[in-house]
Amino acid sequence: MTHAIVAQQPGGPEVLEYASVETPKPGPGQLLIKVAAAGVNFIETYQRSGTYKVEYPFTPGAEAAGVVEAVGDGVEEFSVGDRVATAEGSKTYAKYALVDAGKALPVPAGVDDHTAAALPLQGITAHYLMNSSFRVEPGHTVLLHAGAGGVGLLLTQLLKARGARVITTVSSDEKADLSTLAGADDVLRYEGFADKVRELTEGEGVNVVYDGVGKDTFDDSLKSLRIRGAMVLFGAASGPVPPFDPQRLNAAGSLTLTRPTMAHFVQNAQERRWRSAEIFDAAANGTLAVRVGATYPLTEAAQAHRDLEGRRTTGKVLLVP
Repeated sequence: MTHAIVAQQPGGPEVLEYASVETPKPGPGQLLIKVAAAGVNFIETYQRSGTYKVEYPFTPGAEAAGVVEAVGDGVEEFSVGDRVATAEGSKTYAKYALVDAGKALPVPAGVDDHTAAALPLQGITAHYLMNSSFRVEPGHTVLLHAGAGGVGLLLTQLLKARGARVITTVSSDEKADLSTLAGADDVLRYEGFADKVRELTEGEGVNVVYDGVGKDTFDDSLKSLRIRGAMVLFGAASGPVPPFDPQRLNAAGSLTLTRPTMAHFVQNAQERRWRSAEIFDAAANGTLAVRVGATYPLTEAAQAHRDLEGRRTTGKVLLVP
């Protein structure tokens, strides 16, 4: 037996309970990971609340780093004792978790356990947003919401390394400082940001908006784009965007709207390793600083969800068994 977080039904953070469970056993092609740290992400709050449908009893979590404890039949690329991370595991709010060997990422020397757990989902997200959802080129101007969030801090650094001008939005002075430290050229508050973006760009607007906030920012994000600009909607921290008439995209300047999700940008082992290797190498050589904003004992998963939903966190949130 071991321990994991289990929700018996959908609801608020209080449904997340620390419980005894059977220790999982790896099947063919799987690894059993002794979890060193698990990432906490907004999608898990949607799953817990019932916004996204899951089967109950439910153990959240897809992101973790740790050590291979056992390997299933047919696994050749990993051995017991290897350090790995993943953004595509299951039930990682636990002391032990399973991951398909093909979705496990080698953790290079120089990357500690907390950094390894903090990077996979948000690092790969930042990578596909700027390389594939919309290819940012040197000289582009970008508007990035939640600049002090986990994705925001990583994406800002990567965009600046690419040679882009980065405008971010934040909700507090503390978050403004963090966004500036990550390299943002201009840091705004959410109120009236569209008008301020127009001022900063001499009326032209930005090439692309990366919006993980959703309902509260969507309309003004569209207003911030230049002609033929791109809206990349990759989350809904404030709630889902209501249905809208695509004719608005025409009227606003032949805009492009895309709603990506990570699963479609790690379609095979080659793509997965390309993205993860660039992110992990940048962390290992010090060119990408990874901020772990808060760590909680596994037993306090409910509080981690409360703080994440209340926007009281910055950077990455981790659970530590």
